[in-house]
Amino acid sequence: QVQLVESGGDLVQAGGSLRLSCAASVKISSFDFLGWYRQTPGKEREWVAQIAPGGIITYTNSVKGRFTISRDNAKNAVNLQMDNLKPEDTAVYYCRAISRADYWGQGTQVTVSS
Repeated sequence: QVQLVESGGDLVQAGGSLRLSCAASVKISSFDFLGWYRQTPGKEREWVAQIAPGGIITYTNSVKGRFTISRDNAKNAVNLQMDNLKPEDTAVYYCRAISRADYWGQGTQVTVSS
């Protein structure tokens, strides 16, 4: 059973930084796709960033230049460095990994105060 466990969510002031981590129970290199998503109450889950096959990295426009997604093969983790946080970044953040199946973590809360 593949498990993804997110950590690093917290309450932070606007302009601050957080680093989210998603630890996998299997080798992170076994996944073709790694991504971060976020969701706020009453809204659909939103894609934030991804590492696609071939290592191609893309971001949603609202986080470009502020967020950085990275893979840590040694720790079997995918990270999301979030800088210059804004109140609109407040959400539950989820990691997603796809190999032969589609896996999601349980989420970690990020709250950015103004």
